[in-house]
Amino acid sequence: MPNLDKIIKIAKEAGEIMLSASHIETSVDSKEGYQNFVTEYDRRIQEFLFEELKKAEPEAHFLGEEEGAEQFLPEYEKGILFVIDPIDGTSNFIEGYNLSVVSIGILKDGKPFQGVVYNPYARECFSAEAGKGAFCNGKRIQSSDKSLMDSLAIIGTSPYYKELEDEVFRIGRYYFDRCIDLRRSGSAAWDLCCLASGRAGLYFELRLGFWDYAAGALILSEAGGVCTDIEGQEISYRGPSSMLAVSRGIKDSDYFPNLPA
Repeated sequence: MPNLDKIIKIAKEAGEIMLSASHIETSVDSKEGYQNFVTEYDRRIQEFLFEELKKAEPEAHFLGEEEGAEQFLPEYEKGILFVIDPIDGTSNFIEGYNLSVVSIGILKDGKPFQGVVYNPYARECFSAEAGKGAFCNGKRIQSSDKSLMDSLAIIGTSPYYKELEDEVFRIGRYYFDRCIDLRRSGSAAWDLCCLASGRAGLYFELRLGFWDYAAGALILSEAGGVCTDIEGQEISYRGPSSMLAVSRGIKDSDYFPNLPA
């Protein structure tokens, strides 16, 4: 069974690789999708995580963003599956924006079991295990009990999918009129942890990769929040998904509007 303290230690070591990066701009390649980039550090950190986590859990399966495949295979239904984003917030990383995280989601027998999200710039490590609550740097956290009108809302723009942009900003405008203000970080894993720790009340994005949410969605759920897709259906933890996530204090009527077309 994965040892959460060990996984946290490995995530922090991976974060040190991120902090040590130099001449990042010379190592940038493009992936499928508009303005979708990868660096040698994404690959290096993923390789490090695979290697170290394999030592900790030799029989585990692995899904990593930089492998380029997101298919949930039948064999993942049994045992341990690590779902890894080595640098969530690669564009931030390339531009020196200093808001990127290491994200490690763990499924057990096909269900969310553990999650670790580490921001090396802020030295904040969020973690959770199913049924045991959520933590930041070892201290228990809970999502906010404020209403939407008294909360920040976070927008994810799904920038690799230009066909979604009109709908993104249409929904964003709806929430902008009903909250304190909107925020946009560039890291879905971080956004979900901000909800888990009470810093914001709502987050939405119309398309996320499996590795973008595998850890953060569990952390938020263990902090008392709710994660569904944009239609209000349960997150499947089987691949890409839209996301509508809220804190404890926000009621269905606040965040599931019948948005006009």
